[in-house]
Amino acid sequence: MYLFGYDWPSLHAALNDFPAALLFVTVLFDLAAWKTRRASLDAAAMWTLWAGVVGGWAAVVAGLQAEDAVEHSESMHKLMEQHETQALVTMSVFTVVLVYKLWRRGNLQPVERIALRALSVFGFIGILWTGAIGGDLMFEHAAGIPSATLDLEIKERAQSHHHHHGEAGESGEHGHDHDDDEDHAH
Repeated sequence: MYLFGYDWPSLHAALNDFPAALLFVTVLFDLAAWKTRRASLDAAAMWTLWAGVVGGWAAVVAGLQAEDAVEHSESMHKLMEQHETQALVTMSVFTVVLVYKLWRRGNLQPVERIALRALSVFGFIGILWTGAIGGDLMFEHAAGIPSATLDLEIKERAQSHHHHHGEAGESGEHGHDHDDDEDHAH
């Protein structure tokens, strides 16, 4: 299925970074508002929380759909399940914080603020963990990359790419191989 020109794995990849960043800064804004007692930072925390929760659930829906659309091994499936569970827990935490703040209309008692701040910090840790698992899926297991595409890339890499003098990676960065020094002579 394609939505906005994206298949589900590509849509999940396109949607997941922005809400994670918004929820990440939500916690930073909230902590800064608590330390400085600035209403503007409290408002910024609320707006980024709103946008992060809405966008985060869109990323979760795309991720749930992507799970059935990508080729994967059993070990990758276990990681996908862990990623899914952590994403659902993390989004639930931030959703509870948002709903509670909306229900109380900003009239929070000090103990409520502390509890919500602690819950947000827990969610912050959840974002980091969810992202780490997602990164492992992508960069260690090539999640979302069709086997035929991956096979072609492996064959091309085996042919060993070389840079010419003056190109990026000249000194061996990025794992590129180089022929003898005479290729790099002036």
